Amino acid sequence: MPSKTCLQCSKPFNWRKKWERDWDNVQFCSKKCRGEHQRESRKSNKVLNS
Repeated sequence: MPSKTCLQCSKPFNWRKKWERDWDNVQFCSKKCRGEHQRESRKSNKVLNS
């Protein structure tokens, strides 16, 4: 089974059936990691724009 490394937590995660059609675009292991990444991105954008 293919695996990737989560961009947020750097932990490896394996292919899942629900990601079958979109595996190339999957970057995060969970909704929690996706949300944390988005929050951090927003914070850094606010700092850059100030």
